[in-house]
Amino acid sequence: MADNNGKSNQDKSKHSRRGVLKLIGSKGLWIALIFAVIAVVAVWFRVVRGGEDPTSGLATFVAKRGPLTISIPESGTIKAREKIIIKNEIEGRTSIVSLIPEGTHVKKGDLLIELDASVLEDSKIDQEIAVQKAYAAFIDANETLAVVQNQSISDVNVAQLTLEFAIQDLDQYKKGKYPNEETTADNDITLREEELKRAEETLTWSQKLYEKKYISQTELMADKLAVTRSKNNLELAQNNLSLLEDFTYHRNIAQFTSDVTQAEMALERTERKSRALVIQAEADLKAKELDYKRQKDKFVKIEDQLKKAKIYSPIDAMVIYSTTASRGGFRDRREPMDVGVELTERQELFQLPTAESAMVEVDIHEASLEKVRLGLPVVVTVDALPGKKFFGSVQRIAPLPDAQSMWMNPDLKVYNTDVYLEGNVPSLRTGMSCKVEIIVEQYDDVVYVPVQTVLRVGGESTVFVVKDGSIEERKVKVGLDNRRMIRIISGLDEGEVVSMTPPLKSAAVEHGSEIAGTGLSGSGDTLKQRINEKLEETNGIDVRRPPSIPSEGVGPGQGSPGREGLESLTPEQKEQMRKRLENMTPEEREKMRQRFQGTGRRQGRGEGSRQGGGTRTQGAGRD
Repeated sequence: MADNNGKSNQDKSKHSRRGVLKLIGSKGLWIALIFAVIAVVAVWFRVVRGGEDPTSGLATFVAKRGPLTISIPESGTIKAREKIIIKNEIEGRTSIVSLIPEGTHVKKGDLLIELDASVLEDSKIDQEIAVQKAYAAFIDANETLAVVQNQSISDVNVAQLTLEFAIQDLDQYKKGKYPNEETTADNDITLREEELKRAEETLTWSQKLYEKKYISQTELMADKLAVTRSKNNLELAQNNLSLLEDFTYHRNIAQFTSDVTQAEMALERTERKSRALVIQAEADLKAKELDYKRQKDKFVKIEDQLKKAKIYSPIDAMVIYSTTASRGGFRDRREPMDVGVELTERQELFQLPTAESAMVEVDIHEASLEKVRLGLPVVVTVDALPGKKFFGSVQRIAPLPDAQSMWMNPDLKVYNTDVYLEGNVPSLRTGMSCKVEIIVEQYDDVVYVPVQTVLRVGGESTVFVVKDGSIEERKVKVGLDNRRMIRIISGLDEGEVVSMTPPLKSAAVEHGSEIAGTGLSGSGDTLKQRINEKLEETNGIDVRRPPSIPSEGVGPGQGSPGREGLESLTPEQKEQMRKRLENMTPEEREKMRQRFQGTGRRQGRGEGSRQGGGTRTQGAGRD
């Protein structure tokens, strides 16, 4: 029984599979027929309809004539036009102790903010001590100067008196003492001559008396001795006179003259030394006086800084924090004002509006700067006031790009521009975001097309006109654009159809283009040759093919070997390149490294990058 049941079940499953296969076979036939019909229809559309109009699949635009407004849309921030800016005037860094809530209407003299002044309080005490020390040093220097001046006068007087005495001694010897000594010597000689004469006469009489035996021989010998003594005294007196005239006089004259000279030199030394001491004392007094004044100024400055730790409102106004009034965004890294926040010197704290007049701060991109000029009308719409429009005009354009924007993004160059709104608008608040439309031109009746339809081909503005099933390249003269539509001055009429997707290959190379300011025009090879010559002149390197490096290793237009070229170099070529790099200056090495890195990046980006570069040529050539 079990075997019979198994066989019956197998027979049933076989019959069911056969039925399914028959059903699938009939449905597959119908599916194949449907696909065949679809293929026939597709071929008909592609061949028959496509042959009728090859441009039917292009996106086109019909050139229009009518009013056109050339404007520059930008975003901006509402600010008060007339305002008082209050800054932190405490040197260094400080923090907020107390702060008035933003939006508070204050009266003149109300406290706005109190800053931490604990360090200044300590500095004030230290500085007061320094002032007292400086004052004591100043008084001491003043008294020292008086003493030095008095002592100098006394020393000079003594030196002058010494000189006068030396001169008097010289004159006294010449006119008084020496003549007296000379007279005394002469008198002494005369006396000795008289004594000798008397002695000789006495001796003569004594000899006569001795011959006659009136006197003794002893008496005669005494008279002879008297004569000898008188001769000796006369000779001594004569020698004394000679000694006085020949030696003593000259010696005393030299001595007294030297005393006068020494006294003169001592007087000069005393005068110079006295002047030097007085000048030194005066300089020390001046230095002490300046130090005292400087310490006093520091003390006054600290007191002034302490006063500036509390800032009061100079007018009746509503309090606006400068952090709120700033344009904000990723460029503004300042922390919102609150108690405990650290502040720096000269940092803006508050903006107090003095009137209800408002202005808009706008950043104009460098691409639109040529269109913007002072006095242009501006239409402003505020996000917080939907449905309302405000009218104003451009009143200021910064001469240089915003430094903060360039610091955050070196490739972004924007110029700060102020737009003044007409009238007083109480509903406008500082810090509101708004949209600004700067009206550059308004035309009542001009021809215009989308900006993407215009390409720069061969240095001229070109559109591609769709006419009779074909595409015609046409040169046109264009005017300004508003980033959406561009004005056609000539070359295209109303109603003509232009392609919205012109071929980018036509704008890839500008044949016969000219480099501004050089007068260089011609083929692409001529331009490339001039560029290579200039690079060789600047870098001292053959940018077309460096020596010992195969040409296939050079990146296109880079003047440096590509990564694949470096890997394919032989050891000898690598050694030659190493020596070449060693002989380069640091500047040339850096330029070679930058070109090498640029080559790798460009090779990594591939063909998609070059296509993107072609897209950026759209819209070029607008006048």
